[in-house]
Amino acid sequence: MTKHVDVFIIGGGINGVGIARDAAGRGYSVALCEKEDLASGTSNWSSKLVHGGVRYLEHYEFGLVRKALKEREVLWAAAPHIVRPMRFILPHHKDLRPAWLLRLGLFLYDHIGGRKLLPATKTVDLKNGPFGKPLKAMFTKGFQYSDAQVDDARLVVLNAMDAQTQGAEIATHREVTSARREGEHWHIDTRNEDGTEVDYTASVIVNAAGPWVDIVLGETFGANDASNIRLVKGSHIVVPALFEHDNAYIFQNADERIIFAIPWREGTTLIGTTDEDFEGNPRDAKISQAETDYLCAAASEYFEKPITPDTIVWTYAGVRPLYDDGASAAQEATRDYIFRRDGQTGEVPLLNIFGGKITTYRELSEKMLASIEDELGRRGRPWTSRAPLPGGDFPVQGFDQLVAQTQRRYPFLTDELTVRLCRNYGTRVTQVLGNAEAEKQLGKHFGAGLYEVEVRYLMTNEWAQTATDVVERRTKLLLRMTKRQINALEKWMAAESG
Repeated sequence: MTKHVDVFIIGGGINGVGIARDAAGRGYSVALCEKEDLASGTSNWSSKLVHGGVRYLEHYEFGLVRKALKEREVLWAAAPHIVRPMRFILPHHKDLRPAWLLRLGLFLYDHIGGRKLLPATKTVDLKNGPFGKPLKAMFTKGFQYSDAQVDDARLVVLNAMDAQTQGAEIATHREVTSARREGEHWHIDTRNEDGTEVDYTASVIVNAAGPWVDIVLGETFGANDASNIRLVKGSHIVVPALFEHDNAYIFQNADERIIFAIPWREGTTLIGTTDEDFEGNPRDAKISQAETDYLCAAASEYFEKPITPDTIVWTYAGVRPLYDDGASAAQEATRDYIFRRDGQTGEVPLLNIFGGKITTYRELSEKMLASIEDELGRRGRPWTSRAPLPGGDFPVQGFDQLVAQTQRRYPFLTDELTVRLCRNYGTRVTQVLGNAEAEKQLGKHFGAGLYEVEVRYLMTNEWAQTATDVVERRTKLLLRMTKRQINALEKWMAAESG
């Protein structure tokens, strides 16, 4: 049987699920197909930030920075469990940009994006206090400004959950094998991993395949000369915590790039990112030795204690699908997004997305909906700017109260586990834990505070099918669990799913 939808979306990254959510909430029928797991590509390999991109001011991308800055507090309000404000320390390096230029840039950063709740920039004394303690003595002055941290993969999953609640079909591990125009609609062939096939017809197709967007154009739509994006690899390293406070650092480098050093999970510091042109399959992206050396050297320029490759506990690399604007260097390529409609006047449309970034995914989705409305007519008004994501229906500054409520209801949980569950699930923590009154009622313990009830919830509600889905994308417990524990989880999930 062939299913018909108004909008068919290829790609389960942040742009695809954001569009699915917005479109379904306006009354369009929607189907989204992702070849692998949600957030299995670029959307899981970011720097985990919701930020305006202070360095983009030097490239005069004021429009992009303004859009991103406006989205920070919108996303914080929508998901205060997975988005949290973070202060950043920018040390003044006397051999690079002058202090007045840094202050001017941060003044613009404070005022062009409609900041309301996030605190403003201020000057900090690095000679005294906790922020200068881990740095070399030469750094005596700095600036402290606001951005936010986000669990990127969970942001994708929450958008997919809300899209499904609004009526969208979200299909993971389902590949689009071909698509062809048939009169006033598309006919789309898809195949599940078990070989079963599902056919669709659609009035509009949205190609949101991220770094695979040109591959989809070639293999699915026959546009073998597609060459619209520039693949740029960004790599990160994770090391044991370099400082005790909860602020992040942003460091300037002599090559005019910046890197972040961000407090992360399990007592670690996340350092990144690089910008390196990439060729090949994005799934094969790995950090190179040159990138490792670059990040260690750049961070060691600032920290008193050198960062060496032997201290690294984990690395990851992802490929960004930047629109190819002809920039001479990878770091100069625009981070903004571009839409393109394929199809002559009167032909059923294919709408492609090139580029974009996590911070502006919701605004991108609204812009895509304007394009869909041009094709199909208007069904509903924009709505996502004031709507919480699943679990985010509590005040933006109410996380501590949520934790306290959860501790009262489930007093047998450790403080650490309570905070983690509240961070992951927000107000839906009660759906995860149910009526449990003791630890033994949480079921099998797989390690690192991961219990059977949570895994069952993820399998039932969040499309988790493998141990990797759970520990790498849904919970970020990868660094805390042993290979033996992860293998045991994999076997248990396989048995439970048949």
